[in-house]
Amino acid sequence: MLAICDIRDMTLPRKKVDPGRRAEIGRERRARTRAKIIAAAFEIFGDENGLFARIEDVVEKAGVTRATFYNHFSGMVELREALAHEVTHDFLTAVTHAISAMPDARERSAVAVRFYLRRAKEDTRWAWSMLNMSASGIIFGSETHRQAGQTVNEGIAEGVFPIGSYAMGRDLLLGTTLAAMGSIVREEMADEYPEVIAGYILHALRVPFDEAREIAHRPLPELQSPSEDTKP
Repeated sequence: MLAICDIRDMTLPRKKVDPGRRAEIGRERRARTRAKIIAAAFEIFGDENGLFARIEDVVEKAGVTRATFYNHFSGMVELREALAHEVTHDFLTAVTHAISAMPDARERSAVAVRFYLRRAKEDTRWAWSMLNMSASGIIFGSETHRQAGQTVNEGIAEGVFPIGSYAMGRDLLLGTTLAAMGSIVREEMADEYPEVIAGYILHALRVPFDEAREIAHRPLPELQSPSEDTKP
């Protein structure tokens, strides 16, 4: 009995983990798993043949179970939206920042289109992810979709887009940009193709042709994150 007591006395006390720290560790683990699933989805959607991605494909690529997938997403629709936010949010923020000082909705629209199409020329995996996600979801994701509608609405209010419906203008802008992005990744397009597309989008929004062409060929502003403006 004494020996047993001695052994028990020698046993080190179990280290107590602060409940707050335990919760923090759980959140960090959950965030890492969610990021792993989104990264796997990007690898799949960013491929030319990624249009028909399934949950099975994502969990296999991420190395997780279906149960783990459903702990983070209700299905592919929610995953697509999360991925769209992940791959477009910072870029959209930078584009919005670059065009925010432009007083004319025509130029804001043209510059945004050109930035998206030039990004597609530089990063085909990003472009394929946009194409494949948009084919079965909201074009370019809800943030970009909403921003495009807002810009067109502003153009109608300013009188530079004399069209009857902001939704029609938004769909013209986004749909044509998406189709042009598909051409860029599948074919060898001219270097000024983004400017040509932007000009014809403006013309479809009832901007006079010569005026639309001139606006679409103006020099592009530098694209940078908003935080870079505040650096010394």
